[in-house]
Formats: sequence, structure tokens, C-alpha cells
Amino acid sequence: QLPVSVLRYLELLVLGQILMFWLIVHHRIQVVIAQSPYEGFIAALAIKLAGWLGYQASLVVEAHGDFEGSLFLYRRVRFARLHRFLMNRLAGYSIKQADLLRVISNSTKEQIKRWAPGKTVVQFPAWTDIDVFLRSGIHTNRDIPQAILYAGVLTPLKGIHHLINAFVLIAEDFPIAQLTIVGKNDNKTYAADLKKQVKKLGMNHRVQFIGPQPQSELAIWMAKASVLALPSTSEGLPRVIIEAMATGTSVIGSRVGGIPELIEDGVTGFLVPPGDENALAEKLSWILSNPDQSRAMGESGRAFPARIFSTESYLKGYKQIFEMAQPRIEHI
Repeated sequence: QLPVSVLRYLELLVLGQILMFWLIVHHRIQVVIAQSPYEGFIAALAIKLAGWLGYQASLVVEAHGDFEGSLFLYRRVRFARLHRFLMNRLAGYSIKQADLLRVISNSTKEQIKRWAPGKTVVQFPAWTDIDVFLRSGIHTNRDIPQAILYAGVLTPLKGIHHLINAFVLIAEDFPIAQLTIVGKNDNKTYAADLKKQVKKLGMNHRVQFIGPQPQSELAIWMAKASVLALPSTSEGLPRVIIEAMATGTSVIGSRVGGIPELIEDGVTGFLVPPGDENALAEKLSWILSNPDQSRAMGESGRAFPARIFSTESYLKGYKQIFEMAQPRIEHI
């Protein structure tokens, strides 16, 4: 945790590459999986260095979200143009060196295909312990009336400031409604600004901030809520939407990234344009005004995550990746 970001990047680049090289040589690693094209750059260099010494490994590069632009939505980045240039070079190299690519949604697949139109791409979602949320939806009493929930990291990319403004637009019509914001202060400046925003709007008594929760507790928060709202400006395939649906809670998400792949608008939840506070307020108002229809909407969405996001399907996806990497290993 070095104090300056550029030093942290250099630390990861140097020490990460040394560690990866040692793992390949010492443990005879055959397949290396990188969570993004940037970690993939470190892995690609280590694999090339190990290859010069006769140790061979294949590289799988994954894309879990908008790797081109999400950093600039998480926080303010100094020298943004230089950052973009360097990030594009790193990503381009690792994607070119990758033997396989893995994505989690149609939107991430479209993005990665622009970078590597001829590469093999495997698609399956990230894992979540979905059974915890399915059980919570069955056993939890929904005894918190008009409870709006946000769950996730506190960064500008998530659009929480839009959710607070949308809540203010309906607050007078729903005097007992509460907004709970659950998550880690990944961007301390933004988190502080959110609390100042709430105070300035006179909503301290109706908006509460809670730190990150273990999945068992988060599942209870979701199951008791009237609605989970995720007003992000960029996403891959957000697990909180999946988890909330598993509890039978209504969901509202921005029409960005992989969210439309999860929510059938008007059937299992609502989709709104990113940054449109009036549209978000309208959907929040509908859900709070129509609790019976809202619960029915939530229940209609419960079967989807149980079918798509099982542990078995996740293991099957990685089994496919290892089998596809095997011919290259045997050829080497």
C-alpha cells in the first residue's frame, strides 16, 4: 500500500512479474488466468521470460467489465490522456499474447472482440454464492416498509449521487421511506461528498451509510428491502443485481453494460437511462406505491439467477477453459 499510485503500479509490475515467473518455474504452472488485460500484461511478460528457459504456459485473459473506461469513472485520474495511452498499450499486448479470452457478458464480449476479432472467447458469468441469497429470500420476513437499498463500492461509476437525488424527488410522497447505502469507501473523497450531499439536502434522518457486509448479512438486507437500485454509469455483469433477484427483491438498474442481460424491463425489474434521476425516481415511486405488484415482479425474477449462476455452471465454464488450453500445452 504505497502512498502514490504510480509507485503501486510499478510495484505490481515488478514484483508481480517476479512472483508469476517463480510460480511458473517452481510449480510448473501450465495455465495462467489474468482477471483483466492489465494483469494479463504482467503474466504475458512472465510467461515469455519463462519460455526462454524452457518452461511453457498458456495465458487466459479475462474481461470483467469496461477495462477501457471504468478506471476514469471510479476516480479522478491525473494525466488521463497519458494513462489511457499506456493502458491501451498494456491491454493490447496482453490480449495479443493471450491463448484464450474469457468474458462475463455480451457487452464485455463485444468490447474484447474489437481488440481481438480472431481470438477464441469463452463466456460465462462470475461466481457468487447464490444459495445464500435464495435461502434468505425464502426465510426472511419483509418487515421493513418502503426500504430502498444500494449495495456496492462507493465510487462515482456507481452513480450513487444520482440515487440520492432521485430519492429526494420522492421523499415527500413517501415520508416513511428510507435509503440504505451499503458498501466500502473505495473512493474516500466521493464517499465524503455523498455524506455532504445527504446533509445539504436535509436527509440525514432518512439516508444511512453502512460499511461492507458479509454475504449472509447482505442477503438479509436485500431480502427485507422493497427494491435494490444500481444506477451505475458502467458495468460488466453486476453480482448485486443477481443476488437481489435471488432473494425475490425488485431491482432497478441502469441500461448499461450487462445489466440489460439480467433485467427484463417491466417483468423482472426496471431499466432506466444512466444518470436520469427523474426516470429513476419514477420507478422507485412505482415500486413503493405498488407493493403487491412489486413483490410479484421480484418473485418472477428468482428463477433466473438459480438457473444461470449456479456453482455447477461456473465450474463447467472453467473446465471448458482448461480443456481448450490443453491442446496448446500438449503441443508445446
